Amino acid sequence: MVASAQAGPFGHLAHVPEPAFVDGRGRAMTDGSVASDFAWLEGMAVAATVCDRDGICRYMNEQAARQFAKDGGRALVGKSLLDCHPEPARSHFRAQLATPSTNTYTIEKHGKWKLIQQLPWWRDGEFSGVIELGLEIPSVLPHFIRD
Repeated sequence: MVASAQAGPFGHLAHVPEPAFVDGRGRAMTDGSVASDFAWLEGMAVAATVCDRDGICRYMNEQAARQFAKDGGRALVGKSLLDCHPEPARSHFRAQLATPSTNTYTIEKHGKWKLIQQLPWWRDGEFSGVIELGLEIPSVLPHFIRD
């Protein structure tokens, strides 16, 4: 597994593993990459979805598959994620694919709060798509200043 070092949202370097390109059943495709590149995301309490620079879903972990079950779950792998977003989110996502940037926000759905962070991922120094991470958070969070 190759990792790219990129400036993270908090100014530190984040090591982002190259994602596995998989078909709709989670099997590695014949481009030489393997689905196990993202095995570390399967046990985490985070929904993780990876798309390429065209917005085509290339990976989602089990928690993301459950979260998006009504939309098809892992059957979304290989399909455009632009089709999953209504306006104005679709235009924002399209702009993020055109000009790599980080997008962070919170949502409340069915009484649960979530932090969503969409981050660009890189392969050999080139922008290759977006990773979306979503995790449940309490509605009130402590905030610490650590200067």
